[in-house]
Amino acid sequence: MAYTTINKATDNFNATLYTGNGSSLAVDTGIDLTANGGLCIAKNRSASNKDWYWVDTVRGATKTIHSNGNGSEQTYSTGITGFNNNGFQVGSATQTNGSSNTLVGYNWKAGTSVAGASNTDGSITSTVTANTTAGFSIVKWTGSGANGTIGHGLGSVPKAVIVKKLNSSENWFSYHEPLGNTGRLHLNTTDAVANNSGYWNSTTPSSSVIYLGSNGGNNASGDTYLAYCFADVQGYSKMGSYVGNGNADGTFVYTGFKPAWVMVKKYSATENWQMTDSVRDNNVSPNFARLMANTADAEATNTTWATIEKFSNGFKLGGTDGVSNGSGTSYIYMAFAEAPLVGTNNVPCTAR
Repeated sequence: MAYTTINKATDNFNATLYTGNGSSLAVDTGIDLTANGGLCIAKNRSASNKDWYWVDTVRGATKTIHSNGNGSEQTYSTGITGFNNNGFQVGSATQTNGSSNTLVGYNWKAGTSVAGASNTDGSITSTVTANTTAGFSIVKWTGSGANGTIGHGLGSVPKAVIVKKLNSSENWFSYHEPLGNTGRLHLNTTDAVANNSGYWNSTTPSSSVIYLGSNGGNNASGDTYLAYCFADVQGYSKMGSYVGNGNADGTFVYTGFKPAWVMVKKYSATENWQMTDSVRDNNVSPNFARLMANTADAEATNTTWATIEKFSNGFKLGGTDGVSNGSGTSYIYMAFAEAPLVGTNNVPCTAR
């Protein structure tokens, strides 16, 4: 059985449903973002063509990037407008607070340095806020245009790193350990994995630094970049890969915890990034409701789609749909816990 030092997963990650009021609203995720750094993501589920909003404490409230596009950072005074001691605040934008619309918010807690602190572990100085207990950090830096390294502050090896250039248009760069140290995916597109020694300087991240080549996606001279870094934490978070079987009785992926949130991406061919969470399927039935990280689409439901069913120790794919369970198809995944399989948590770890 898995064991974790994180007894209550929701202290570090939480997913919350809310209904917009079209003016101003506090979204309660249970995570204090006035005392801790963190990442907030909001998505309108019921209205079509509404961008994903990614805002973090290092860049500051109102500074938004969209995973469904390659655009530069934008300032929206009516989107995610602030951080509070129990989550985040949204303004009147329909993307984050459409009147009577249903929305979802995700929060990851970073370190106690809310805006980040200088990190000189790498050849390029970075600004970092890191939650070493939960394996999550936010890193910001200015590119050098030459092979180099940046400190990430985790104290453990990141298994996934999601990078976005801030000052101009550029695809999101995504590193995942199963792809190797030459592979990258674009979070904002359906592209299959591409390989190039220039992406990560052909070097796997260490417990202190991430390696960068001279590619414009993560290290062009004078450009500013942001990364969200994730490490495996036993009983709380897991990043890895699996191969689909194309059957109704699908592939089972062991994580050592009951997942609260799972994102999968076919990497052997083109496909969307499918995202599922326990609050939208209410932990009762397999989740047929999809949100795609790379599209502005509203949540959609279709019972012919492959499901991502959550169990006390992992998740199971079902159906022949290629987004998450194509026969013989390779996928990467990221998962975070609702409850660990073993721990003194106050959340019952039920089978479903």
